[in-house]
Amino acid sequence: MTEHILSERHGEVLVLTLNRPDRLNAAPPAMFVELREALADLGGARAVLVMGAGRAFCSGADVGGGALGSDDPGNATYAALTESYNPTMLAIAALGVPVVSAVRGPAAGIGCSLALAADFCVASETAYFLQAFVNIGLVPDGGASWMLPRLIGKARATEMMMLGQKVSAATALDWGMIHKVVADDVLDAEAFALAERLAAGPTVALGLMRRGLADALDRDYASAMVREAENQRAARGTKDSMEGGMSFLQKRKPAFTGA
Repeated sequence: MTEHILSERHGEVLVLTLNRPDRLNAAPPAMFVELREALADLGGARAVLVMGAGRAFCSGADVGGGALGSDDPGNATYAALTESYNPTMLAIAALGVPVVSAVRGPAAGIGCSLALAADFCVASETAYFLQAFVNIGLVPDGGASWMLPRLIGKARATEMMMLGQKVSAATALDWGMIHKVVADDVLDAEAFALAERLAAGPTVALGLMRRGLADALDRDYASAMVREAENQRAARGTKDSMEGGMSFLQKRKPAFTGA
């Protein structure tokens, strides 16, 4: 356990909990540094689950002490983004294992970006997603302006950003922004079960899939297919690929090991 992150290994799943429940898990720069450090050494874990302690996922960034008290708050905020928040978001994107987020209560600002950076976002019925920057004269950050149009289209991303209104879990699901909505009392169990399922999968192939999907968003059709062919070559050389082929021929469930 670090100051702001609780890290626990449950079988093949690394569970990372944002641990400032008294502040609705508002994230100071140090929290994202600790999160990045936890992701840098998975210790053999084959999936990651990110969640928040208490009744919130993350109510946004907490840079008040550094930025608002600074003679140059713009540069202080810029430093927090470029040295803490953004490198952590990029570290999540580069992970070689699947990521699940479990969201109850607010996922606002950088918390919204963090929740949606997961491959699967499971939300409780009390969850909501918020880009409230316009209400305080700021702009979305943490990759939101790249992520949201790709998830829900330009019109809805513009609505979230320029109107600064809460998007309920039900609406987020309808928009295709998240994977699933569940009752609040089963959120943790449902999200963990999904992470466990992914952890039992062909880890190398899943890692190539998640990075290939992100990469394809910035490529043309032909170059995306080249990347797919390269990824297929890498996946085909794994033990899990051999196991998958044998289990198909033998009509049994594959037992993937992540190798």
